[in-house]
Order: sequence, then structure tokens, then C-alpha cells
Amino acid sequence: MTKFLPINKNDMKERGWDQLDFVLVSGDAYIDHPSFGAAVIGRVLENRGYKVGIIAQPSWQTTVDFKALGKPKLGFLVTAGNIDSMVNHYTAAKKKRNDDLYSPGGKGGYRPDRASIVYSHRIKEAYSDVPIILGGIEASLRRFAHYDYWSNKIRRSMLLDAKADLIVYGMGERQIIEIAEALQSGISVEEITFIKGTVYKTKDQERPYKPMILPHYDEILESKKKFAESFMLQYNNMDAIVGKPLVEPYKNYYVVQNPPQEPMLQSELDNIYSLQYMRDYHPVYEQKGGIPAIKEVKYSLISNRGCFGNCSFCALTFHQGRVVQSRSHRSIISEAEKFVWEPDFKGYIHDVGGPTANFRHSACEKQEKHGVCIDKQCLFPNPCKQLKIDHQDYLLLLRKLRELPNVKKVFVRSGLRYDYLIHDKNDEFFKELCEHHISGQLKVAPEHISSEVLKKMGKPQKEVYERFVSKYHKINEDLGLKQFLVPYLMSSHPGSTLKDAVELAEYLRDLKYMPEQVQDFYPTPGTLSTCMYYTELDPRTMEKVYVPKSAHEKAMQRALIQYRKPQNYNLVYEALVKAGRTDLIGFGKKCLIRPRKQLHSYKPKSMF
Repeated sequence: MTKFLPINKNDMKERGWDQLDFVLVSGDAYIDHPSFGAAVIGRVLENRGYKVGIIAQPSWQTTVDFKALGKPKLGFLVTAGNIDSMVNHYTAAKKKRNDDLYSPGGKGGYRPDRASIVYSHRIKEAYSDVPIILGGIEASLRRFAHYDYWSNKIRRSMLLDAKADLIVYGMGERQIIEIAEALQSGISVEEITFIKGTVYKTKDQERPYKPMILPHYDEILESKKKFAESFMLQYNNMDAIVGKPLVEPYKNYYVVQNPPQEPMLQSELDNIYSLQYMRDYHPVYEQKGGIPAIKEVKYSLISNRGCFGNCSFCALTFHQGRVVQSRSHRSIISEAEKFVWEPDFKGYIHDVGGPTANFRHSACEKQEKHGVCIDKQCLFPNPCKQLKIDHQDYLLLLRKLRELPNVKKVFVRSGLRYDYLIHDKNDEFFKELCEHHISGQLKVAPEHISSEVLKKMGKPQKEVYERFVSKYHKINEDLGLKQFLVPYLMSSHPGSTLKDAVELAEYLRDLKYMPEQVQDFYPTPGTLSTCMYYTELDPRTMEKVYVPKSAHEKAMQRALIQYRKPQNYNLVYEALVKAGRTDLIGFGKKCLIRPRKQLHSYKPKSMF
């Protein structure tokens, strides 16, 4: 009978265990579902015969909770959770969030800021001689010196600040098994310096073999140009085939990143998702209202990993990499068959996708044999001539899922790349997407319409989006359907001036559309855009980049996107004056707002 992994000594006793091999400490509540990294790592280790327990959201003020499962034989595995703890706690405006979808009842306060560091320190206090291995998105993207938006400083590698022994970066299933086997064989954690997809520290400069040396940490502190240079060296070495070992020198240590792990084989991915997950949160949370994060993913299916889209503001290049890996149809359908008869299943598979839903294969044959291109991207500024554009495999998968008993609808909601879809000469997938896989509206991410901003974002020009919009509406019209497009838009991205923000507002005016939500650019570790934000340089060219940094200007750019909202009037008025666009203040059809003296009777126009 499948059980949750042990969370206390009683659970261990039921299994006849006196000591665990690994204790996994997570900043999230314990949800035993393949959408949650802690569950995946725990089950992968369990499948190899290791005894694993989970301490979820421990109280970090003392060491008591960290001792709840006793001293593990091999080590502690630490993750801040599925989301970076700082992003989890703060908005892009650095305002404290009150909610946390990964915590009981959706309430905040169950984890500390910089959770990976805090947990590691408490573990060291409790068991100073037990290895600590960091993983998850928080540690993965902080493996080298990085810009910390929340303190506006350059911080050291998290490996040093956490006083941990190893960082597993990327998706860590292979790494964790290799680490477990090495520790079990008696190799000390200090000697585990040979595993791809890991970062270690050493005082021996000769330890890494033929490495690429990054700028010294002190140089990065002193020079934004050096930071940008270091970033690009890292960025260009994130492929398993062409990537080299990287070394970041500090006063007392060298932080060494081994090259990334090779992409997963389909059989390996299938095996990971076939493990015996409970597919729900632990019942201990029931009285507190459960864990909201399970709702959207419980009846969703992960079909792939990796993304060759390479948006500048996305950390996928640094975490999962650019090579797409996909599960087999049989694996995905088998997972669906496990839940279609559950009492809570209402007939709707919420999503079938991954980082990008409609990527089911690698970008090209060259990528499979020789690695990703360093000097060019697959989709930007235009699709590469070698790019394979084909939706037939994905379409066949969706058809099979639609035919399953008790399934009413299969939705596609995760990251559909319109700039890939629009270049597919075969309209078959596009038509079936509109007919069968949309719930009245499709969300896509043009992000902006200004040519200069889109270049900095690594996104296609607006004409590509407009072609997509036109085709989308034509297909829906032919099908007799009235379905909408919801464009995701981003304000204040590096390169965006007030002039660009006004241009976007005018575009929305002409569309007669006002977005309900706007994403203000959030400078998180591990993205090219964050490097631009901090250095005010484009690291690809070393050219100067305008960056809106003040809270007030960021508020103005955000308000322009929602210029119809009365509460945004003053910000929009000020922005138009500063941008020299007072021609947009008045009563004409092209005006965004009325003059100030008419404010008392100002009413927003209808959106349509």
C-alpha cells in the first residue's frame, strides 16, 4: 500500500525504521505529487531503496523541528520549495505578501526569508557533522554570486552563505542518486566533486579539470561590467555538451560548477512520473484548510521539460536548460488513467504541458548532437532555419487524452508559445486547440509591443503577435466560436522608457482592451534581464540599457497599461506630461484621459 513519506518518528516506527538515510527539509507544505520537487526527489530516492523522511515548513527559531526525525545516516536535503522564498514573500514592489499557496490554508508566515540559508544554519546547529545538500529553484539560481533585488546588493554564492556542502542545480533526480551512492559507498562529501549538475567549494585551485575562470567575487563587487561578463560566461555554459566547468574565486574558497547533467532520456522521465505518489497534500493539513497549491495541478499532466524559447526575463535557461525532454504518450496516459475515476475528478484535465506546452521535441538535430548554439537563439529575432516546427506529436497526445473515459475536456493552459505556433504551416493543431482545448479564452504572452523593449526581452516583434491574433480570430470564427485572447503584459522591463510605456498604452487603446492584471518586471536571480537591471548593460553586447528603477517611475509605467482605471489618473497624467505626450490628454478619440479640470466628472470609457 502506498503511503506518504514519514513526517515523524511514529511513521518511521510503522515502517520498522530506526534511522533514515536522508531527511528532506522543505519550505513548502508536504504535497506528494509530481508537480512538487521535494516529493519527486523523495520518491526517486525511495525507489532506489533509500529511507527518506520529510520535515516540511519547520519552525526555524530553534533546532527542535530539525531533530524531529533524528540524525540521518547520509545527509540533509534542503529546498526552499517550489518557489523562491523571497518571491514567495514579496511583490515586485517589495511589499510583503499575506498569502502563500504552498502553506496551510493559503496563509503566509510558515517559512523564513532566504529559507535555504536559514534551514541550513539550524541543521548545522543540530548536527554539525551531517552533510547538507541544497536544491530547488532558490539554491539553483544562486549558485554563483548574484544580484539580490531585495537588499540591492551582490550576494555570495548560496553555498558559502548557507555553509552547505553541495548545491544540486537544475532538475536533480540524477544528481541526487549519484550523491546518495557516493555517500553510501563511504566517500566523504568533501570529495564529491565529480558529479555533473552540482556545485562544490574547494580551497584547491587544481581540483577542477580545465575550468573556465570567472571574475573574482571582489571584482564583481567593484565593477558592474565584470558582473555582466561573468553572467555571460555562465549563460553560455549551460549546455551539457558544450558547457565547461566554471570557477568563481573568493578570498578563502573557489566555488566550482560542474557542467550540467545530460538531458533526461524519455524512459527516465517516464520512470520518475510512474512512481507511487499519493497525488495530494498530507492529511495533517486538513484541519487548517488544506494546501491551495494542489488545486490547479492535481488533475494536470506534465508532458515536458526545458525550453528553447529563451526569454530574457525567464530563468529556465539556468535551471532546466534549453533542450526539451518529453515523456511518452503511454506514460502520460497511464498517469491520467490513475485519476479519471477519482471521486473529486469532475471530468476536466486542467493542463497538459510544461514550461512551454507546445514544445515536445528538441529544437533541431544539431542541438541533440552538438549542443545548443551559443551565438544565436532558436526563435529570436526570427525562427532559425534549422528549427523543427511540428505539433503533430502533441496533437496526437491531446487526442488520446480526449478519448479517455470520464474525460469531458482537456485544457492547455501552460505557456503556449504563439511565436512558435504561428510559424507552423499545418493549421491542424491550431484548429483543434481552439475547438477542444480552450475554456473561452486563451492566454499568451506578447509582453510588450515596443520594438526596443521586445529586443531586450528576447521576444518577437509585435507583427508576429498580430499575425497570431488575426489567425486565432479567423479560426474561431470559422468554428462558430466566440473565444477571447488574454495577453500577458509586462511593465518596467529594462529598455522600457516612458515613451515605450505610452506606446503600449496607445496600442491597448486601439484594441479597446484593458488588462485586469499587469506583471511589473521582477529582477530575480538567474535571468539575463536581471543582469541588465543591475548593470544597466546588455551583457550580450555591453551596450548601455535604460532601466526604470525608481518605484515611482515603475508605478507610472504600470499605470499606463491600465490607464482607464480612475485610481491611476494622477500617475497617467504625470507620465504623459513627462513623456511629452500631452496630446493624449483631452477629449479626442485618441486621448487616453480627460484634462484635470474634468476629473470630477471623469468616467472611464467602456472597454469595448
